[in-house]
Amino acid sequence: MVLTVSLVLLVFIWTGVAEKFVVPSCDRYMFDSNVNNCLSDFNRSLETSGYQDSCPWPAVKRIYNKLKYCVDGWAKASWCSGRGFLVDEVFLKVHETYFSLCGQVIDPPLTTVIMLIAPVVMATLFLPLLCNSLTTYNIEMPGSLGL
Repeated sequence: MVLTVSLVLLVFIWTGVAEKFVVPSCDRYMFDSNVNNCLSDFNRSLETSGYQDSCPWPAVKRIYNKLKYCVDGWAKASWCSGRGFLVDEVFLKVHETYFSLCGQVIDPPLTTVIMLIAPVVMATLFLPLLCNSLTTYNIEMPGSLGL
């Protein structure tokens, strides 16, 4: 009983304190200036990755995670986390710049396609012939009792 009363009292006190707490507004200047520092480090790291020629993803995973922690940290520190789509806009620009080639699918060579499809075609053609010969094997043999 005492525990229940204490819990209810604690909830009432906390809600009274929570009503007085005002969340500060997003400091956009602080967010933008610090995210630009994060992006400049990321840009310097990716200059040698050859992102213009092919998708750099597996090689730059560690650098990308470092950028993500940096941007998320400054979003929380500047009270901009969850406000609008600031963080999403930053990463959208990063993906458009550096990872535009990652979504492109390149068809395999023709020989590879033929090697993958040929066994299926062969099995489709020869399986009925094999089944037919196995089911009619005892019937067509002269001298058998047809069992």
